[in-house]
Amino acid sequence: MGSSAQLLLWLTAITVVVCGIYLFQGGGGDYHFIRTFRLPVFTGLVLTAAAIGLSTLLFQTLSGNRILTPSLMGFDALYMLLQTSIIFFFGSLAYLSLPAHWKFFGELTLMALLSVTLFSTLLTRLQSDFSRLILTGIILGVLFRSLSGFMGRVMDPTEFAIVQSASYARFNQVDEAFLCYATGIVLLATGLVYLLNRRLDVMALGRDTAIGLGVNYDKSAFQVMALVAVLVATATALVGPVVFLGLLISSLVYQLSPDYRHAVLIPLTILVGILVVIGGQLILERLLQMQVTISIVIELLGGVVFLYLILVQKRRHKRGRR
Repeated sequence: MGSSAQLLLWLTAITVVVCGIYLFQGGGGDYHFIRTFRLPVFTGLVLTAAAIGLSTLLFQTLSGNRILTPSLMGFDALYMLLQTSIIFFFGSLAYLSLPAHWKFFGELTLMALLSVTLFSTLLTRLQSDFSRLILTGIILGVLFRSLSGFMGRVMDPTEFAIVQSASYARFNQVDEAFLCYATGIVLLATGLVYLLNRRLDVMALGRDTAIGLGVNYDKSAFQVMALVAVLVATATALVGPVVFLGLLISSLVYQLSPDYRHAVLIPLTILVGILVVIGGQLILERLLQMQVTISIVIELLGGVVFLYLILVQKRRHKRGRR
C-alpha cells in the first residue's frame, strides 16, 4: 500500500473518531438531543470545511500560488457588500422579512455570478503576471469593503448592527432549513471537482504547459472558477465569511501530502478541513467551555500562517537572486 493511501486511511480513521466524540460524548445516549442540537451544527461545520478547503485548493491550482485564497482576493468582501446593499437600499425590515430560502439562494446566485464574472476574467487575462493578479484582487476587495463601510456609516445604527451581525461567521447558529440544499450543492460540486482531477494536475503545471498538452485552458479555468464561486458562496451563505480557514487547511494539506496529484489532494483536503473545524470546535466547546469562538481562533491561526508563508517566499526569492 502506497504512502498516500496509508495517509488517507489513517486520517479517515482519526476523522471518524473525532466526529464520533463530538457527536456522542457527553450526550448521555439522548439521541433526540444529538439529532436536534449537535447534528445540525456538525453538518454545517463539515460542509463549511469541505467547501472552503476545496475552493482554496482549486483557486491555488489556477493561480499557481499557495498564498492566494478566494477570501484574500475579495470573495468575502463581495458577500458583505451584498448584505450591506440589501439593507441600505431596501431597509432592515425588508431584509429580515425575506423568506429564508429566497435569501439563501439569492445570496448564492448573486455571489456565484459576480465572482465568476470578476475573478475568471482576472485569472485568464493576468495569469502570466502574478503581481498584477494579486494587486487587482486586493484592490477589488478594498473597493468592496470601502463601499460596504460607506453605506454602513450613513445608515441607521439599528440597521448597521444587523450588518455587523452578518459580518461574523456563525458556526453555532446554522439554519437547518439550508442544510439539505447546502449538502446537495457541496456533494455535487465535490463530485465534479473529483472528475476534473487529472485535468487539474495538468493545469497546475501552468497555462502555457497545459495548452501545449492539449487542455482547453480558458474553458477549463472558467469551469473551475464556477465551482470555486459556488463552493465559497454556499459556505458563506451558510455560516458567514471566514477569511483564513482555506489558507490554514491548504497549508496543512501541502505539508502532509507526499503526492501532489489532485486525486489525493481532494480527499485529503476534505479530511484535514473536517479535522481542523470539528477538532477545534470540540476543544473549544468541551474543554474551554466556549470562552472563545472557533472563528476567532481560525482567523488568528490563519493570519499567522499567512505571515509565515509570505516570509518563507521572501527568503526563497532572496536565495534565488543570489
